[in-house]
Amino acid sequence: MSLTFSPVPQVEPPRDCPLCPRLVAFREQLRVEHPDWWNAPVPHFGDPQAWLGIVGLAPGKWGANRTGRPFTGDQSGPLFYQTLGKFGLAEGRYEERPNDGLRLNGVVVLNSVKCLPPQNKPTPAESATCRPFYQAALDAIPTIRVLVALGQIAHTAAVRTAGGKQSAYKFGHLAEHLLPDSRILIDSYHCSRYNQNTGRLTAEMFEAVFARAIELRAKGAEGSHP
Repeated sequence: MSLTFSPVPQVEPPRDCPLCPRLVAFREQLRVEHPDWWNAPVPHFGDPQAWLGIVGLAPGKWGANRTGRPFTGDQSGPLFYQTLGKFGLAEGRYEERPNDGLRLNGVVVLNSVKCLPPQNKPTPAESATCRPFYQAALDAIPTIRVLVALGQIAHTAAVRTAGGKQSAYKFGHLAEHLLPDSRILIDSYHCSRYNQNTGRLTAEMFEAVFARAIELRAKGAEGSHP
């Protein structure tokens, strides 16, 4: 698999990125156990002219770490891509594989941590170490005006990258924040299997996030927010 589907291949980390020792060790372990998996930093995915950036947490073990494309191959993917399709933000059929031909329209997925962490929980140091790759992607796609953060860790990454103090931006589903860099951040519970199974996040709740993002774009994101 190559990085041909990344909209910003020039800012992607190398396949054997050495920066986080714990994540490197886990990656090497999985390369032995599952040699046919991606098992590397997962590239960003989407439109190089995106107006909406979706900030994810990190690759899922059976999802992006296996397939190499965000939200592809595990139980978060169907809700994620079906929702984007419903709002015209994705074209094609999601088939749980990176070569299914699915395309994103006006959207790019930017994971805040690009390698799989054990128990899906990166340490604060790992999140900070990976943040420059997220920042570089934002710099490379200056058309992004609205961000959707999937979960608390992604929210924190978005706030800190924009130069904000975490205490001034409280996470909450559908909470809306004007960031210091003038982008608008909308929070969402993560579309994880756990959140879906427990009812913490329903399809209607998830759709409301993207409906609001589209509304902000129609109003002219910066000017519409108090």
